[in-house]
Amino acid sequence: MRTSQFLASAFGAGMIVTLVAGCSGSNGAGGASAFAPSAQTSGMGSSPGAGTSIGPLSKANPCAVVKGDVPLASAASFAVLGSSTVTSTGLTILNGNLGVSPGTSITGFGPGVVKHGAIYAGGPVAAQGQADLATGYNYTVALTNPTAIPADIGGTTIMPGLYDAPTTLGITGTVTLDGEHNSNSVFIFQIPSTLTTAVRSRVKLIHEANACNIFWQVGSSATLNTASHFRGTIMAAVSISVSSTAQVRGRLLAESGAVTLIDDRVNSFRIENRDL
Repeated sequence: MRTSQFLASAFGAGMIVTLVAGCSGSNGAGGASAFAPSAQTSGMGSSPGAGTSIGPLSKANPCAVVKGDVPLASAASFAVLGSSTVTSTGLTILNGNLGVSPGTSITGFGPGVVKHGAIYAGGPVAAQGQADLATGYNYTVALTNPTAIPADIGGTTIMPGLYDAPTTLGITGTVTLDGEHNSNSVFIFQIPSTLTTAVRSRVKLIHEANACNIFWQVGSSATLNTASHFRGTIMAAVSISVSSTAQVRGRLLAESGAVTLIDDRVNSFRIENRDL
């Protein structure tokens, strides 16, 4: 649950989902690092029970810690982290940790597969991930002096910085994030209510913008519609739903609701700055 109040927002203007865990966030207010607890190894493809850990944790290259990152600590190791349930339909492939807490229901694995990571259906690891997600979420909400952006940022080019949506945020068409030739550049979006991407929308990275350092704080739920190309970490207060043929390079982290996936591919290795 949230403890921080939202900042007042200034007004202005088969599916493949590639999600990357293992990137740690930090900032001057407190360090963070990729979380690497030991995990039992067992057969893939069965639905886990409460507190179950399946498969070895990824030892992938983590994202570099840069100034201005959101401090996610252990939550950074999760490609997908839900609160009530995580549900997959079809052959979802996750490279990285999959977890849920305080709920224990993870369904669809198999036929879904977790590679280079572990499944945490309840238990202390997922609980700690949720606690660290809450810290990172509240840190982001409390950031001050954002630049106002319109309710739909499709068709715009955005430089590194802190941005605030009026209430909801949509992406129709292509939004371009320009890293200004600095792979350590950071983009943070404060969204008081929902985030919705249109069918065939795209978050395009140029000039060394890096998905490691892109954060979307969503005050309620996020919906990525069919064939969306998305980049960065979604921290949703409630739920996250991803439709078919979307491509995501980042993390899906939901604080109090479910994460719903369909035939997704989730990559726990370094979030690169290249487009798919």
